[in-house]
Amino acid sequence: MFVVLVAGFGLAIHQTWLADLPPMPSREGLWSANRAPAIRFLDRTGRVIAARGPRYGERVRLEDLPEHVPLAFLAAEDKRFYRHGPVDMKAMARAAVVNWRTGEVVQGGSTITQQLAKGLFLTPEQTFRRKVQEAVFAFRLEGMLSKNEVLELYLNRVYFGANAYGVDGAARAYFGKPAGALTLGEAALLASLPKAPSRLSPTRNLDAALARSRWVLGEMRRNGWITPAAEAEALARPPALSPDARRDMADFGYALDYATSEVVRLIGPNAPDVQVRLSLDTDLQRTAALIVRRVLEDEGRGSGAGQAALVSLWSDGGVLAMVGGTDYDETPFNRAVQARRQPGSAFKPFIYAAALEKGVQPTDTRVDGPVRFGAWSPRNYGGGYSGPVTVETALARSINTVAVKLAREAGPEAIGALVRRFGFAGLPPRPDLSIALGAYEVSPLQMAGGYQVFQVGGGRVPPWIVAEIRAMDGRPLYIRPPTAAAPAYDPARAAMMVRMLKKVLVSGTGTRAAFGRPATGKTGTSQDWRDAWFAGFTPDIVTVVWVGDDGDRAMNRVTGGDLPAEIWRRFMIAAHAALPIRDFDWIPPPEPGEGPAADPRNAFYGDLAAEFAAVAAGAPDTEPSYPSEPGPAN
Repeated sequence: MFVVLVAGFGLAIHQTWLADLPPMPSREGLWSANRAPAIRFLDRTGRVIAARGPRYGERVRLEDLPEHVPLAFLAAEDKRFYRHGPVDMKAMARAAVVNWRTGEVVQGGSTITQQLAKGLFLTPEQTFRRKVQEAVFAFRLEGMLSKNEVLELYLNRVYFGANAYGVDGAARAYFGKPAGALTLGEAALLASLPKAPSRLSPTRNLDAALARSRWVLGEMRRNGWITPAAEAEALARPPALSPDARRDMADFGYALDYATSEVVRLIGPNAPDVQVRLSLDTDLQRTAALIVRRVLEDEGRGSGAGQAALVSLWSDGGVLAMVGGTDYDETPFNRAVQARRQPGSAFKPFIYAAALEKGVQPTDTRVDGPVRFGAWSPRNYGGGYSGPVTVETALARSINTVAVKLAREAGPEAIGALVRRFGFAGLPPRPDLSIALGAYEVSPLQMAGGYQVFQVGGGRVPPWIVAEIRAMDGRPLYIRPPTAAAPAYDPARAAMMVRMLKKVLVSGTGTRAAFGRPATGKTGTSQDWRDAWFAGFTPDIVTVVWVGDDGDRAMNRVTGGDLPAEIWRRFMIAAHAALPIRDFDWIPPPEPGEGPAADPRNAFYGDLAAEFAAVAAGAPDTEPSYPSEPGPAN
């Protein structure tokens, strides 16, 4: 009966805690089990930017390392490693007593073999179930490997923070040298990190890491593994980090995170270590990050603008620069790609583009006056009305009432179809009229891709950042194929849009962004000044800038023509410094009737004046109910 009970209990344990354990790989497979690829990034010219993803370094053997390197890890993690089995029952009992007395977990008791099992196969969750699974894997590992082999595998796979795995990867990441050249002090510092790689990260908290390394040196001396003189010398000469330890983070962090996700999407998560050439320009990426920080720190002081993002594309869709925020170390959330915010009037060009498809001309006239659609009465930024204005003037001056009227003329289906062709995935197929004032949320990267359709004459190539991926031996894994732009918009109407958007910088809301070259642009400000945008392009480059607050709080009346336009202007000056001045050579001369006439309003003034008077008197346009006014939307 007892045997049956034990067998039943064992079966229950297996079904509850062990049934989902992954299979054990072969001896050689242990070195690559669940090993994500390391990535070496190059810019568009082949210049090395940084290494991202896991940094594994070279596979090292115990005999290749100075004796003090493995001893430092034994002192820090498992001093009795060679005197116990896969699980150290004595250490576990001692840890249980200490934790019970303190009322919290202050000691672990896991052996190096258990830590290796957890790192290779399990999640870091602190549960009894996971500890049982960890012990099972520890027994399996020591059933396959000798103690020296377990320690060697641990040293090659343990995580050190900063994406560094293995002692050689960590030595190169933090000290710029191979593991075989580590000093005693450097070895003690690295041995301090696996306990809490984030909290003890030398690039963020060097003092805490050095404090623990001094404890490690003391443990090595107390165990007789180093002399007091060696300890004193190591303490007198604390290790210094390599100048390159944080080189890529401040300026390139957001762009490289995005590029890493694209690499995984293109070649999968289980690829070998790779070298990736990007579309980025190293110098302009640094310049973009610097401009974003300086404008917010200087001109943005007191504005309530806590964050900004910038995306810039080459005319072929390649990402020239990407800045996802002001401080990557503080928050790696990429506002250029991941954030969805209301674009305000920066979205109006797409409404005008849909209206042109319905036959509207830039020189047509519409009345800027009070208007109501059901319960919604959109108003202009700053109040007031201008009466009859041309369509192109309404865009340049960002007149809300005209934009909403054009949206009604185009119709929700036409607008929904156009924005999908322009790359705005996720917007509804039948948006309501508030889309004319940018009430639907989009990302800066989507906006840049949408504006590029106008820039290149109606074609669309989705934005991209990865040009090619090769294994470290040079074998190609992905080469971006030549991609013809998919037709998204009529070239003649794209030319009309470019000519209209030029006037925004000449005589409209975007004059602050003008920088002495043929260029277009559009300002945008969302409701209560929560978001401010500037989007525009030259024949060579498209750039979109967003400024706002992560908490979606209102700024101090910041509009798209203020901080975003200044960031855009400074960056575009730098980006075009080496480029010849040129205009949009694909744009033909204006068709008869499209260009300016003596006064195109005169022929229709009587009808328009009647419409203006009727609306001013309170006769509403008829339309279903819409949301409340979404913006300043300048």
